[in-house]
Amino acid sequence: MKVGISGVDEAGALANLDSEPGGFDAVRAKTQGDWDTALGAVKFEAPAPMRRIFATALYHSLLAPSVWSDSDGRYRGPDDQVHQATGFTVRSTFSLWDTFRAEHPLLTLIQPEKTNSDIVRSLIASQQHSPDGILPVWQFAGRETWTMIGYHAVPVIADAYMKGIRGFDADAALQAMVASADHASYGGLGEYIQRGYVPIDKEPEAASKTVEYAYDDWTIARMARRMGKTDIAERFEKRAGNWRNSFDAKSGWLRARLANGSFRTPFDPTAINYGSDYTEGNAWQYSWFVPQDQAGLFRLLGGDAKTVKKLDAMFDFDKSKVDYSHAEDIAGLIGQYIHGNEPSHHVAYLYSYAGAPWRTQERLGQIVRSQYGAKPEGLSGNDDLGQMSAWLIFTALGFYPVAPGSNEYVIGRPFLSQATLALPGGKQFAIRTDNLSDANPYIRSVTLNGTPLTRSYLRDDEIRQGGELRFVMGAKPNKLWGKGAKARPFSSSTASTTIPHD
Repeated sequence: MKVGISGVDEAGALANLDSEPGGFDAVRAKTQGDWDTALGAVKFEAPAPMRRIFATALYHSLLAPSVWSDSDGRYRGPDDQVHQATGFTVRSTFSLWDTFRAEHPLLTLIQPEKTNSDIVRSLIASQQHSPDGILPVWQFAGRETWTMIGYHAVPVIADAYMKGIRGFDADAALQAMVASADHASYGGLGEYIQRGYVPIDKEPEAASKTVEYAYDDWTIARMARRMGKTDIAERFEKRAGNWRNSFDAKSGWLRARLANGSFRTPFDPTAINYGSDYTEGNAWQYSWFVPQDQAGLFRLLGGDAKTVKKLDAMFDFDKSKVDYSHAEDIAGLIGQYIHGNEPSHHVAYLYSYAGAPWRTQERLGQIVRSQYGAKPEGLSGNDDLGQMSAWLIFTALGFYPVAPGSNEYVIGRPFLSQATLALPGGKQFAIRTDNLSDANPYIRSVTLNGTPLTRSYLRDDEIRQGGELRFVMGAKPNKLWGKGAKARPFSSSTASTTIPHD
């Protein structure tokens, strides 16, 4: 049986069938060859069962965004009209609330050409054809579902641009990003723009929306600054600080505020309900969502020691004390850390921002052991179009993009004995791990191209120019590595460098 599909018309479906000549065996052979090439972007060695877990995750991460345009370039847009793509393949099925975190940053490394020629251009085209004039929020088969919150196509585009990925109209991209951030009728944005926060008596899930909008705004500012658009950069740099307006420094929690400025009461940091103050989470998860300025958050929490204590309290919380059976998408609990849903995904890496990367190394071992396995139930939650798998890929390699748009990756700890990333221009970036075993969960030292690396982060350009990252593991932690203030990852309030514009 042969089946053709099209989002345009029957003629498109038939033409799509005809575009793959040669019968079943020929199509199968070509498809297998395409997958071999795609999966070959990361060559690795690891002890079982990590070998199977990592390979499966790599496969999962390359399943989406899926092809949406027909073989002749026609596609149906969010306006339900047929459009013609020229020079790129239109892609759809964007679970952006999930995938901006690690899935899209992963694609910038292992499929940079697809990121610029297909993904970013598809996002821009969608905004241009959207009846609402905004970038996709959660797009399925070319149509907007309005699922989840934020305007997270923005960090996907900004992260690609900041990493030097081009092949798309940057001015049109920035225009689309600003249009999305200024669309007042979407998700309480009008209130956010006016007040600096989303009020809970005007809009549900207000606390989450405030901090997610603030992060997205920061990525707009980063790209605008790089492009030399100073007026746009300054406006969105100011908006990026709006996370403070929903953070209750007295209690140490992110909380929803009313339109009159007061925090809503009663308040329970463990409460999870749809339509509540938070999106698929509670104050335990969302109080950590300031990827652009973790140092600023930690100052409000009282400094490094108090931050580490609160992080430990999150992981060590007695989960038997709360009942989350009524909550959707809450799985993979380690205390109040919820790995089966995305708001927690960066939290284990935050110890490094407090000068305690050895604690990150411990927590990553705890998460990988309990949340991934070489078995049918090997994921604690649904894969969310590759995000759960992309988290594992980055973590296994030894680093993770806590703040896409910063051009930095926070070093965690590796779970592979060695890996090689195939990069454009024939370059390679190799990761080598000495003394890898369950008995050696801690980083003793790190070198980059043979030179000792004493900071707890990697820069994107250090990966793209090729080279070797080598870890030496041991049974005891090196508590001095990455401890100093200058050794810590990027935070906007402590960043000492400016962004050169193009």
